[in-house]
Amino acid sequence: MDRLCCMLWLLLTWVSIISVLSIARRLKPTSRKLPPGPTKYPLIGNLFDLGNKPHKSLAKLAKVHGPIMSLKLGQVTTIVMSSESMAKQVLQIHDKSFCDRTIPDSLLAHQHHEFGMPWLPASTEWRNLRKICNSYIFSSKKVETDQDLRRKKVQELVAYVEESCSGGRAINIGQAAFTTSLNMLSRTIFSVDLADPTSDTGQKFKELVWDIMVDMGKPNLADHFPLLKKIDPLGMRRRMATNFGKMFELFDRMIDQRLKLRDGHNEDVLDILLNITQEIDRNCIKHLFLDLFVAGTDTTSSTLEWAMAELLLNPEALSKAQLELEQTIGKRNQVEESAITHLPYLQAIIKETLRLHPPTPLLLPRKASADIELSGFTVPKDAKVLVNVWAIGRDATAWDNPNSFIPERFLGSDLDFKGHHFELIPFGGGRRICPAVLMAIKMLHLMLASLIHSFDWKLDEEKMDMEDKFGITLQKAQPLCAIPIARRFN
Repeated sequence: MDRLCCMLWLLLTWVSIISVLSIARRLKPTSRKLPPGPTKYPLIGNLFDLGNKPHKSLAKLAKVHGPIMSLKLGQVTTIVMSSESMAKQVLQIHDKSFCDRTIPDSLLAHQHHEFGMPWLPASTEWRNLRKICNSYIFSSKKVETDQDLRRKKVQELVAYVEESCSGGRAINIGQAAFTTSLNMLSRTIFSVDLADPTSDTGQKFKELVWDIMVDMGKPNLADHFPLLKKIDPLGMRRRMATNFGKMFELFDRMIDQRLKLRDGHNEDVLDILLNITQEIDRNCIKHLFLDLFVAGTDTTSSTLEWAMAELLLNPEALSKAQLELEQTIGKRNQVEESAITHLPYLQAIIKETLRLHPPTPLLLPRKASADIELSGFTVPKDAKVLVNVWAIGRDATAWDNPNSFIPERFLGSDLDFKGHHFELIPFGGGRRICPAVLMAIKMLHLMLASLIHSFDWKLDEEKMDMEDKFGITLQKAQPLCAIPIARRFN
Protein backbone atom coordinates (compact mmCIF):
# COMPACT_ATOMS: atom_id res chain seq x y z
CA MET A 1 0.00 0.00 0.00
CA ASP A 2 2.83 2.42 0.87
CA ARG A 3 4.46 1.69 -2.46
CA LEU A 4 1.19 2.28 -4.32
CA CYS A 5 0.69 5.62 -2.55
CA CYS A 6 4.24 6.60 -3.40
CA MET A 7 3.71 5.76 -7.08
CA LEU A 8 0.44 7.71 -7.20
CA TRP A 9 2.11 10.69 -5.60
CA LEU A 10 4.95 10.55 -8.10
CA LEU A 11 2.53 10.31 -11.00
CA LEU A 12 0.49 13.27 -9.72
CA THR A 13 3.64 15.34 -9.30
CA TRP A 14 4.83 14.34 -12.73
CA VAL A 15 1.48 15.23 -14.36
CA SER A 16 1.62 18.68 -12.75
CA ILE A 17 5.15 19.31 -14.00
CA ILE A 18 4.35 18.09 -17.52
CA SER A 19 1.21 20.23 -17.65
CA VAL A 20 3.21 23.36 -16.80
CA LEU A 21 5.92 22.49 -19.33
CA SER A 22 3.30 21.74 -21.99
CA ILE A 23 1.66 25.14 -21.50
CA ALA A 24 5.07 26.79 -21.67
CA ARG A 25 5.90 25.02 -24.92
CA ARG A 26 2.61 26.09 -26.48
CA LEU A 27 3.32 29.70 -25.56
CA LYS A 28 6.84 29.53 -26.99
CA PRO A 29 6.99 30.37 -30.72
CA THR A 30 8.44 27.60 -32.90
CA SER A 31 9.05 27.09 -36.60
CA ARG A 32 9.09 23.30 -36.33
CA LYS A 33 6.32 21.45 -38.12
CA LEU A 34 5.87 17.91 -36.90
CA PRO A 35 4.53 15.26 -39.29
CA PRO A 36 0.78 14.63 -39.08
CA GLY A 37 -0.58 12.02 -36.74
CA PRO A 38 -3.58 10.84 -34.73
CA THR A 39 -5.12 12.91 -31.95
CA LYS A 40 -2.89 13.02 -28.90
CA TYR A 41 -4.63 12.67 -25.54
CA PRO A 42 -3.43 14.35 -22.35
CA LEU A 43 -0.71 12.47 -20.49
CA ILE A 44 -0.94 9.18 -22.43
CA GLY A 45 -0.68 10.68 -25.92
CA ASN A 46 -1.21 7.86 -28.44
CA LEU A 47 -0.31 4.89 -26.24
CA PHE A 48 -3.72 3.28 -26.62
CA ASP A 49 -3.36 3.47 -30.42
CA LEU A 50 -0.57 0.87 -30.37
CA GLY A 51 -2.46 -2.22 -29.20
CA ASN A 52 -0.67 -5.54 -28.83
CA LYS A 53 0.37 -5.62 -32.49
CA PRO A 54 1.91 -2.19 -33.08
CA HIS A 55 3.22 -3.05 -36.56
CA LYS A 56 -0.37 -3.50 -37.73
CA SER A 57 -1.82 -0.60 -35.72
CA LEU A 58 0.83 1.80 -37.06
CA ALA A 59 0.32 0.55 -40.63
CA LYS A 60 -3.40 1.26 -40.33
CA LEU A 61 -2.74 4.75 -38.95
CA ALA A 62 -0.27 5.46 -41.76
CA LYS A 63 -3.02 4.90 -44.32
CA VAL A 64 -4.82 7.87 -42.73
CA HIS A 65 -1.93 10.16 -41.80
CA GLY A 66 0.72 9.33 -44.39
CA PRO A 67 4.11 7.61 -44.74
CA ILE A 68 5.78 9.93 -42.23
CA MET A 69 3.71 10.20 -39.06
CA SER A 70 4.20 11.57 -35.56
CA LEU A 71 2.83 10.14 -32.34
CA LYS A 72 3.24 10.98 -28.70
CA LEU A 73 3.83 7.79 -26.76
CA GLY A 74 3.48 9.07 -23.23
CA GLN A 75 6.18 11.72 -23.00
CA VAL A 76 8.18 10.50 -26.00
CA THR A 77 7.83 11.98 -29.49
CA THR A 78 7.86 9.11 -31.97
CA ILE A 79 8.17 9.37 -35.75
CA VAL A 80 7.06 6.39 -37.86
CA MET A 81 8.20 5.78 -41.45
CA SER A 82 5.92 3.55 -43.50
CA SER A 83 7.05 3.81 -47.13
CA GLU A 84 10.02 2.87 -49.27
CA SER A 85 10.97 6.53 -49.86
CA MET A 86 10.83 7.47 -46.17
CA ALA A 87 12.83 4.38 -45.20
CA LYS A 88 15.49 5.45 -47.69
CA GLN A 89 15.65 8.88 -46.05
CA VAL A 90 16.33 7.30 -42.65
CA LEU A 91 18.52 4.36 -43.63
CA GLN A 92 20.57 5.90 -46.43
CA ILE A 93 20.28 9.61 -47.18
CA HIS A 94 20.28 10.74 -43.52
CA ASP A 95 21.74 7.54 -42.09
CA LYS A 96 24.37 9.41 -40.07
CA SER A 97 21.70 11.49 -38.33
CA PHE A 98 19.54 8.46 -37.49
CA CYS A 99 22.12 5.79 -36.66
CA ASP A 100 21.94 6.08 -32.86
CA ARG A 101 19.44 4.11 -30.81
CA THR A 102 16.56 4.80 -28.50
CA ILE A 103 17.28 2.37 -25.65
CA PRO A 104 14.42 0.35 -24.10
CA ASP A 105 14.61 0.65 -20.32
CA SER A 106 14.71 -3.15 -19.95
CA LEU A 107 18.11 -3.16 -21.68
CA LEU A 108 19.67 -1.28 -18.79
CA ALA A 109 19.75 -4.72 -17.17
CA HIS A 110 23.39 -5.76 -16.66
CA GLN A 111 24.26 -2.49 -18.46
CA HIS A 112 23.64 -4.23 -21.77
CA HIS A 113 23.05 -0.89 -23.49
CA GLU A 114 26.70 -0.03 -22.80
CA PHE A 115 28.08 -3.26 -24.33
CA GLY A 116 25.52 -4.70 -26.77
CA MET A 117 26.51 -3.93 -30.35
CA PRO A 118 22.96 -3.37 -31.67
CA TRP A 119 22.32 -0.75 -28.96
CA LEU A 120 25.58 1.17 -28.74
CA PRO A 121 25.73 4.59 -30.40
CA ALA A 122 27.84 4.80 -33.56
CA SER A 123 30.95 5.24 -31.42
CA THR A 124 34.49 3.86 -31.37
CA GLU A 125 33.28 0.93 -29.23
CA TRP A 126 30.54 0.13 -31.73
CA ARG A 127 32.93 0.33 -34.68
CA ASN A 128 35.38 -2.02 -32.95
CA LEU A 129 32.67 -4.60 -32.28
CA ARG A 130 31.36 -4.29 -35.82
CA LYS A 131 34.89 -4.78 -37.16
CA ILE A 132 35.32 -7.91 -35.03
CA CYS A 133 32.03 -9.33 -36.35
CA ASN A 134 32.82 -8.49 -39.97
CA SER A 135 36.39 -9.81 -39.72
CA TYR A 136 36.06 -12.95 -37.60
CA ILE A 137 32.42 -14.07 -37.35
CA PHE A 138 30.43 -13.04 -40.42
CA SER A 139 33.12 -12.45 -43.04
CA SER A 140 32.63 -14.09 -46.44
CA LYS A 141 35.66 -16.29 -45.75
CA LYS A 142 34.28 -17.46 -42.40
CA VAL A 143 30.82 -18.12 -43.83
CA GLU A 144 32.33 -20.22 -46.64
CA THR A 145 34.56 -22.07 -44.16
CA ASP A 146 31.45 -23.06 -42.18
CA GLN A 147 29.72 -24.59 -45.21
CA ASP A 148 30.45 -28.18 -44.11
CA LEU A 149 29.12 -27.38 -40.65
CA ARG A 150 25.87 -26.05 -42.07
CA ARG A 151 25.53 -29.19 -44.20
CA LYS A 152 26.04 -31.40 -41.14
CA LYS A 153 23.48 -29.53 -39.01
CA VAL A 154 20.87 -29.65 -41.79
CA GLN A 155 21.56 -33.37 -42.28
CA GLU A 156 20.83 -33.83 -38.56
CA LEU A 157 17.57 -31.91 -39.03
CA VAL A 158 16.59 -34.18 -41.94
CA ALA A 159 17.48 -37.28 -39.88
CA TYR A 160 15.27 -36.02 -37.04
CA VAL A 161 12.40 -35.45 -39.49
CA GLU A 162 12.90 -38.94 -40.94
CA GLU A 163 12.47 -40.47 -37.47
CA SER A 164 9.20 -38.59 -37.01
CA CYS A 165 8.17 -39.55 -40.51
CA SER A 166 8.63 -43.26 -39.73
CA GLY A 167 6.46 -42.89 -36.64
CA GLY A 168 3.86 -40.71 -38.33
CA ARG A 169 4.46 -37.97 -35.75
CA ALA A 170 3.88 -34.28 -36.30
CA ILE A 171 6.83 -31.90 -35.98
CA ASN A 172 6.86 -28.45 -34.46
CA ILE A 173 8.56 -26.77 -37.43
CA GLY A 174 9.66 -23.64 -35.56
CA GLN A 175 11.12 -25.65 -32.69
CA ALA A 176 13.02 -27.99 -35.04
CA ALA A 177 14.40 -25.03 -36.98
CA PHE A 178 15.33 -23.27 -33.74
CA THR A 179 17.26 -26.30 -32.48
CA THR A 180 19.13 -26.51 -35.79
CA SER A 181 19.93 -22.78 -35.77
CA LEU A 182 20.99 -22.92 -32.12
CA ASN A 183 23.34 -25.86 -32.69
CA MET A 184 24.74 -24.27 -35.83
CA LEU A 185 25.54 -21.12 -33.90
CA SER A 186 26.84 -22.90 -30.79
CA ARG A 187 29.10 -25.09 -32.94
CA THR A 188 30.44 -21.98 -34.67
CA ILE A 189 31.08 -20.22 -31.37
CA PHE A 190 31.85 -22.99 -28.84
CA SER A 191 32.40 -26.15 -30.96
CA VAL A 192 29.57 -27.89 -29.07
CA ASP A 193 25.84 -28.46 -29.55
CA LEU A 194 23.68 -26.70 -26.97
CA ALA A 195 20.48 -28.56 -27.84
CA ASP A 196 19.41 -32.12 -28.48
CA PRO A 197 16.44 -32.46 -30.87
CA THR A 198 15.06 -35.31 -28.73
CA SER A 199 15.24 -33.39 -25.42
CA ASP A 200 13.60 -30.25 -24.10
CA THR A 201 16.83 -28.22 -23.85
CA GLY A 202 16.19 -26.48 -27.16
CA GLN A 203 12.63 -25.65 -26.11
CA LYS A 204 13.83 -24.14 -22.82
CA PHE A 205 16.43 -22.04 -24.61
CA LYS A 206 13.80 -20.96 -27.16
CA GLU A 207 11.46 -19.89 -24.35
CA LEU A 208 14.29 -17.93 -22.74
CA VAL A 209 15.11 -16.17 -26.02
CA TRP A 210 11.42 -15.39 -26.67
CA ASP A 211 10.98 -13.99 -23.14
CA ILE A 212 13.87 -11.63 -23.87
CA MET A 213 12.38 -10.65 -27.24
CA VAL A 214 8.95 -10.00 -25.72
CA ASP A 215 10.29 -7.77 -22.96
CA MET A 216 12.36 -5.83 -25.52
CA GLY A 217 9.31 -5.18 -27.66
CA LYS A 218 6.54 -4.91 -25.07
CA PRO A 219 5.23 -1.41 -24.20
CA ASN A 220 6.89 -0.31 -20.98
CA LEU A 221 5.73 2.64 -18.86
CA ALA A 222 9.37 3.42 -18.05
CA ASP A 223 10.08 3.92 -21.77
CA HIS A 224 7.18 6.34 -22.21
CA PHE A 225 7.52 8.20 -18.90
CA PRO A 226 11.24 8.60 -18.12
CA LEU A 227 10.51 9.69 -14.54
CA LEU A 228 9.42 6.10 -13.85
CA LYS A 229 12.74 4.56 -14.90
CA LYS A 230 14.03 4.63 -11.35
CA ILE A 231 11.24 2.40 -10.05
CA ASP A 232 10.79 -0.01 -13.00
CA PRO A 233 6.99 -0.10 -12.38
CA LEU A 234 6.25 -3.16 -14.54
CA GLY A 235 9.32 -5.10 -13.41
CA MET A 236 10.52 -5.54 -16.99
CA ARG A 237 14.11 -4.56 -16.26
CA ARG A 238 14.17 -7.00 -13.32
CA ARG A 239 12.86 -9.83 -15.51
CA MET A 240 15.38 -8.98 -18.20
CA ALA A 241 18.17 -9.03 -15.62
CA THR A 242 17.12 -12.54 -14.59
CA ASN A 243 17.02 -13.80 -18.19
CA PHE A 244 20.30 -12.12 -19.10
CA GLY A 245 21.81 -13.67 -15.98
CA LYS A 246 20.84 -17.17 -17.16
CA MET A 247 22.55 -16.53 -20.49
CA PHE A 248 25.67 -15.10 -18.85
CA GLU A 249 25.94 -18.12 -16.53
CA LEU A 250 26.06 -20.35 -19.59
CA PHE A 251 28.65 -18.17 -21.33
CA ASP A 252 30.81 -17.98 -18.18
CA ARG A 253 30.84 -21.78 -17.97
CA MET A 254 31.86 -22.11 -21.61
CA ILE A 255 34.62 -19.49 -21.26
CA ASP A 256 35.97 -21.03 -18.02
CA GLN A 257 36.04 -24.52 -19.55
CA ARG A 258 37.91 -23.23 -22.59
CA LEU A 259 40.48 -21.36 -20.51
CA LYS A 260 41.19 -24.53 -18.48
CA LEU A 261 41.40 -26.89 -21.44
CA ARG A 262 42.73 -24.56 -24.08
CA ASP A 263 45.15 -26.32 -26.43
CA GLY A 264 45.29 -23.87 -29.30
CA HIS A 265 43.71 -26.30 -31.78
CA ASN A 266 40.19 -24.91 -31.79
CA GLU A 267 39.35 -22.44 -34.52
CA ASP A 268 35.94 -21.41 -33.25
CA VAL A 269 34.74 -17.90 -32.45
CA LEU A 270 35.46 -18.23 -28.72
CA ASP A 271 39.11 -19.04 -29.36
CA ILE A 272 39.41 -16.17 -31.81
CA LEU A 273 37.97 -13.69 -29.30
CA LEU A 274 40.18 -14.99 -26.49
CA ASN A 275 43.16 -14.47 -28.79
CA ILE A 276 42.31 -10.80 -29.31
CA THR A 277 41.70 -9.83 -25.70
CA GLN A 278 43.50 -6.57 -26.36
CA GLU A 279 40.50 -5.61 -28.49
CA ILE A 280 37.66 -7.13 -26.45
CA ASP A 281 37.42 -8.17 -22.78
CA ARG A 282 35.45 -10.99 -21.14
CA ASN A 283 32.44 -8.82 -20.29
CA CYS A 284 32.19 -7.57 -23.88
CA ILE A 285 32.48 -11.16 -25.13
CA LYS A 286 29.50 -12.24 -23.01
CA HIS A 287 27.34 -9.34 -24.17
CA LEU A 288 28.32 -10.04 -27.79
CA PHE A 289 27.34 -13.70 -27.38
CA LEU A 290 24.01 -12.61 -25.88
CA ASP A 291 23.22 -10.58 -28.99
CA LEU A 292 24.39 -13.34 -31.33
CA PHE A 293 22.31 -16.08 -29.71
CA VAL A 294 19.16 -13.99 -29.25
CA ALA A 295 19.16 -12.52 -32.75
CA GLY A 296 20.76 -15.44 -34.59
CA THR A 297 18.40 -18.19 -33.48
CA ASP A 298 14.94 -16.64 -33.20
CA THR A 299 14.89 -14.73 -36.48
CA THR A 300 16.14 -17.63 -38.62
CA SER A 301 13.78 -20.20 -37.12
CA SER A 302 10.71 -17.95 -37.24
CA THR A 303 11.36 -17.10 -40.91
CA LEU A 304 11.69 -20.80 -41.77
CA GLU A 305 8.43 -21.49 -39.94
CA TRP A 306 6.62 -18.71 -41.84
CA ALA A 307 7.99 -20.01 -45.17
CA MET A 308 6.76 -23.54 -44.46
CA ALA A 309 3.38 -22.20 -43.34
CA GLU A 310 2.96 -20.20 -46.55
CA LEU A 311 3.92 -23.20 -48.70
CA LEU A 312 1.43 -25.46 -46.93
CA LEU A 313 -1.26 -22.85 -47.56
CA ASN A 314 -0.13 -22.54 -51.19
CA PRO A 315 0.42 -26.10 -52.47
CA GLU A 316 0.95 -24.91 -56.04
CA ALA A 317 3.99 -22.89 -54.93
CA LEU A 318 5.26 -25.90 -52.96
CA SER A 319 4.93 -28.14 -56.03
CA LYS A 320 6.81 -25.62 -58.18
CA ALA A 321 9.65 -25.47 -55.64
CA GLN A 322 9.85 -29.27 -55.41
CA LEU A 323 9.90 -29.61 -59.21
CA GLU A 324 12.69 -27.04 -59.46
CA LEU A 325 14.72 -29.00 -56.90
CA GLU A 326 14.15 -32.29 -58.73
CA GLN A 327 15.22 -30.82 -62.07
CA THR A 328 18.25 -29.04 -60.64
CA ILE A 329 19.79 -31.49 -58.17
CA GLY A 330 18.08 -34.78 -59.00
CA LYS A 331 15.23 -36.61 -57.33
CA ARG A 332 17.11 -38.44 -54.59
CA ASN A 333 20.22 -36.33 -54.21
CA GLN A 334 21.00 -34.32 -51.12
CA VAL A 335 20.64 -30.54 -51.39
CA GLU A 336 24.04 -28.84 -51.50
CA GLU A 337 24.63 -25.17 -50.77
CA SER A 338 26.29 -24.69 -54.14
CA ALA A 339 22.96 -25.49 -55.84
CA ILE A 340 21.08 -22.59 -54.22
CA THR A 341 22.22 -20.07 -56.84
CA HIS A 342 20.55 -22.28 -59.46
CA LEU A 343 17.20 -22.34 -57.65
CA PRO A 344 15.54 -18.99 -58.48
CA TYR A 345 12.06 -20.08 -57.37
CA LEU A 346 13.36 -21.19 -53.96
CA GLN A 347 15.09 -17.82 -53.59
CA ALA A 348 11.84 -16.09 -54.56
CA ILE A 349 10.00 -18.01 -51.82
CA ILE A 350 12.45 -16.74 -49.19
CA LYS A 351 12.14 -13.16 -50.46
CA GLU A 352 8.34 -13.35 -50.48
CA THR A 353 8.35 -14.76 -46.95
CA LEU A 354 10.60 -11.94 -45.74
CA ARG A 355 8.34 -9.38 -47.45
CA LEU A 356 5.20 -10.65 -45.74
CA HIS A 357 6.76 -11.68 -42.42
CA PRO A 358 9.87 -9.57 -41.74
CA PRO A 359 11.76 -10.93 -38.70
CA THR A 360 11.89 -7.49 -37.03
CA PRO A 361 8.74 -5.69 -38.23
CA LEU A 362 9.65 -2.25 -36.83
CA LEU A 363 13.43 -2.76 -37.02
CA LEU A 364 15.29 -1.62 -33.90
CA PRO A 365 14.33 1.92 -32.78
CA ARG A 366 16.55 4.78 -33.94
CA LYS A 367 17.02 8.27 -32.54
CA ALA A 368 17.39 11.61 -34.32
CA SER A 369 20.72 13.24 -33.37
CA ALA A 370 19.47 16.69 -34.47
CA ASP A 371 16.40 18.37 -35.98
CA ILE A 372 16.06 16.86 -39.48
CA GLU A 373 13.83 18.20 -42.26
CA LEU A 374 12.05 15.46 -44.22
CA SER A 375 9.32 16.05 -46.82
CA GLY A 376 8.53 19.47 -45.37
CA PHE A 377 8.29 18.18 -41.78
CA THR A 378 10.68 18.30 -38.85
CA VAL A 379 11.89 15.19 -37.10
CA PRO A 380 12.93 16.75 -33.78
CA LYS A 381 16.20 15.99 -32.03
CA ASP A 382 16.03 12.94 -29.72
CA ALA A 383 12.77 11.72 -31.28
CA LYS A 384 12.32 7.97 -31.40
CA VAL A 385 12.25 6.85 -35.05
CA LEU A 386 10.60 3.61 -36.19
CA VAL A 387 10.71 2.13 -39.69
CA ASN A 388 7.64 -0.06 -40.22
CA VAL A 389 9.11 -2.74 -42.48
CA TRP A 390 5.92 -4.80 -42.16
CA ALA A 391 3.86 -1.92 -43.60
CA ILE A 392 6.40 -1.27 -46.38
CA GLY A 393 6.27 -4.91 -47.43
CA ARG A 394 2.48 -4.68 -47.78
CA ASP A 395 2.30 -1.23 -49.38
CA ALA A 396 -0.23 -1.40 -52.23
CA THR A 397 1.58 1.40 -54.09
CA ALA A 398 4.74 -0.70 -54.25
CA TRP A 399 3.37 -4.24 -54.60
CA ASP A 400 0.56 -5.85 -56.60
CA ASN A 401 -1.75 -7.93 -54.40
CA PRO A 402 0.43 -7.04 -51.41
CA ASN A 403 -1.22 -9.41 -48.92
CA SER A 404 -0.95 -12.47 -51.16
CA PHE A 405 1.91 -14.98 -51.20
CA ILE A 406 3.22 -14.77 -54.80
CA PRO A 407 6.89 -15.78 -55.13
CA GLU A 408 6.65 -15.27 -58.89
CA ARG A 409 6.81 -11.49 -58.34
CA PHE A 410 10.56 -11.86 -57.70
CA LEU A 411 11.41 -14.03 -60.73
CA GLY A 412 13.55 -12.11 -63.20
CA SER A 413 13.95 -9.28 -60.69
CA ASP A 414 17.27 -8.07 -59.27
CA LEU A 415 15.54 -6.86 -56.10
CA ASP A 416 17.30 -8.20 -52.99
CA PHE A 417 17.18 -7.76 -49.21
CA LYS A 418 20.73 -6.52 -48.61
CA GLY A 419 19.76 -2.93 -47.87
CA HIS A 420 19.88 -1.49 -51.40
CA HIS A 421 16.19 -1.81 -52.29
CA PHE A 422 14.11 -0.09 -49.65
CA GLU A 423 10.83 -1.78 -50.51
CA LEU A 424 12.40 -4.99 -49.10
CA ILE A 425 14.53 -4.33 -46.01
CA PRO A 426 13.89 -7.16 -43.53
CA PHE A 427 17.45 -6.82 -42.21
CA GLY A 428 17.52 -3.02 -42.15
CA GLY A 429 19.95 -0.88 -44.11
CA GLY A 430 22.79 1.60 -43.89
CA ARG A 431 25.61 1.23 -41.40
CA ARG A 432 23.26 -0.50 -38.95
CA ILE A 433 22.24 -3.32 -41.30
CA CYS A 434 22.32 -6.76 -39.66
CA PRO A 435 25.91 -8.07 -40.02
CA ALA A 436 24.76 -11.72 -40.14
CA VAL A 437 22.67 -11.45 -43.32
CA LEU A 438 24.90 -13.72 -45.42
CA MET A 439 25.05 -16.52 -42.85
CA ALA A 440 21.32 -16.35 -42.04
CA ILE A 441 20.27 -16.46 -45.69
CA LYS A 442 22.48 -19.43 -46.52
CA MET A 443 21.07 -21.36 -43.55
CA LEU A 444 17.48 -20.46 -44.47
CA HIS A 445 17.77 -21.60 -48.08
CA LEU A 446 19.51 -24.84 -47.16
CA MET A 447 17.02 -25.78 -44.43
CA LEU A 448 13.93 -24.99 -46.52
CA ALA A 449 15.24 -26.73 -49.63
CA SER A 450 16.14 -29.87 -47.65
CA LEU A 451 12.77 -30.06 -45.88
CA ILE A 452 10.64 -29.74 -49.01
CA HIS A 453 12.90 -31.86 -51.27
CA SER A 454 12.98 -34.88 -48.96
CA PHE A 455 9.41 -34.71 -47.66
CA ASP A 456 5.85 -33.88 -48.46
CA TRP A 457 3.95 -32.32 -45.57
CA LYS A 458 0.45 -32.58 -44.11
CA LEU A 459 -1.01 -30.22 -41.54
CA ASP A 460 -1.59 -31.66 -38.09
CA GLU A 461 -4.74 -29.57 -37.73
CA GLU A 462 -7.65 -28.92 -40.09
CA LYS A 463 -7.04 -25.18 -40.41
CA MET A 464 -3.85 -23.22 -39.98
CA ASP A 465 -3.81 -20.07 -37.84
CA MET A 466 -1.65 -17.43 -39.57
CA GLU A 467 -1.94 -14.81 -36.82
CA ASP A 468 1.33 -13.40 -35.52
CA LYS A 469 2.54 -12.32 -32.10
CA PHE A 470 4.78 -9.34 -31.54
CA GLY A 471 8.02 -9.08 -29.59
CA ILE A 472 11.03 -7.35 -31.09
CA THR A 473 10.62 -10.14 -33.64
CA LEU A 474 7.52 -11.59 -35.27
CA GLN A 475 6.45 -15.17 -34.60
CA LYS A 476 3.44 -17.30 -35.39
CA ALA A 477 0.90 -17.01 -32.61
CA GLN A 478 0.18 -20.74 -32.96
CA PRO A 479 3.23 -22.93 -33.71
CA LEU A 480 3.17 -24.73 -37.04
CA CYS A 481 2.89 -28.49 -36.51
CA ALA A 482 3.02 -30.68 -39.61
CA ILE A 483 3.40 -34.37 -40.39
CA PRO A 484 6.28 -35.26 -42.75
CA ILE A 485 5.65 -37.84 -45.47
CA ALA A 486 8.57 -39.43 -47.32
CA ARG A 487 8.47 -38.37 -50.96
CA ARG A 488 8.01 -41.12 -53.52
CA PHE A 489 9.82 -40.41 -56.76
CA ASN A 490 8.88 -42.17 -59.99
